[in-house]
Amino acid sequence: MNQLFKIIYPMAILTVVGLILIACGAAASSETPATRSVTPTPTLPPLPTLGSDEVILGRQVYVEQCAACHGQNAEGQSNWQQPDTNGNMPAPPHDDSGHTWHHADGLLYEIIRDGSRDPLKPPGSPLTMPAFGDKLSDAEIRAVITYFKSLWTEESRMYQWEVTQQQPFPTVAPTGGQ
Repeated sequence: MNQLFKIIYPMAILTVVGLILIACGAAASSETPATRSVTPTPTLPPLPTLGSDEVILGRQVYVEQCAACHGQNAEGQSNWQQPDTNGNMPAPPHDDSGHTWHHADGLLYEIIRDGSRDPLKPPGSPLTMPAFGDKLSDAEIRAVITYFKSLWTEESRMYQWEVTQQQPFPTVAPTGGQ
């Protein structure tokens, strides 16, 4: 009898638990859409069109300020994915073959404005990307980024637009001079 109890008792417990779970599932499925609490899924704003005047300005600024390092057609330096003899990464391309489209507008803006250094280098190391905040206006920096976007496929632009929702362009106070 003791052995029979050891077999039947756990089975009875599992049966009761199973019936409770089935009953809870049936109650949940009887909810109507009107009574069910639903968290809305945020929708992505439509992909912005690229203004041709801004693309033209961006290309002009790019050729004057950026092409010496990043190439006339934004193709980047050769072997841009391998460190140079000083351990620095060469200038990357800004078309689909590079990684620029992985970054939000806000980050791209900050890199152009403030410059950047290899994050693996010690603090105080020289910038590998010089700062252009004292040379370019807010509108020129934004135009350069728009020019980059004109080089990307729609798929890359959609990805970058989604990332940008998390870090859009910074709000810039008018300076009067630029």
